[in-house]
Amino acid sequence: MTGAEVVAALRAVAGLGPYFEIVTDPAEAADPTWRPMPEADPARLADLTGRYAERLGTGERRVAASILFQGLASRLWSPMLAAAARGIVPDLTGLHWRWAPGAPIALWLAGPAGWRVDGDAAGLLHRSVVEGQLVPLRETFREVAGLADGLMWGNAASALAGALRPGLPAAAGAIARELLAREPLRGTGGFGAKGFARRSCCLYYKVPPGGEMCGDCALLPR
Repeated sequence: MTGAEVVAALRAVAGLGPYFEIVTDPAEAADPTWRPMPEADPARLADLTGRYAERLGTGERRVAASILFQGLASRLWSPMLAAAARGIVPDLTGLHWRWAPGAPIALWLAGPAGWRVDGDAAGLLHRSVVEGQLVPLRETFREVAGLADGLMWGNAASALAGALRPGLPAAAGAIARELLAREPLRGTGGFGAKGFARRSCCLYYKVPPGGEMCGDCALLPR
């Protein structure tokens, strides 16, 4: 499929909100602040995570790392799931990111390309998002903060469920459920009468002053 079709699809889903935006303007190549995504520099990620921990008011780097990983997963899943539900899965090979603690996570896709959904949207998304982005990100985050696999994939699953916003085609729900049935997301959580519930904790409750829990937290009574 053409790059123009991918650009049009991403522009359409960006209208759903800031979490759904991936910039495709080639002029962004002149901006040196963009970094290749997935981030593969442990030193840079450690610095960002440390500064983020300070901003959150926690002395635990792993808490900040967990929340940042979930934020990145949300930024990946939201536009990708929305585009897939409309029949197009962008290729994230040219993806870049830009972020500083306190700022929103920005994404830019250089040389847009992708695939037209042929019946296996979940498979295409798994290849592009899970294998291409989240798996290598997981390795870097583990090196930086020693986060457990169960926590990280629980964060990714929670981010996927959170991407199911009003305004998405009905196909989005079926695609998300199929992804949750595949490794490494299998067993990380599921949908029930009260919505999605995960089986691990993202550690957000440790952010001062403490006590706050996410709506899908495994620590909440169900």
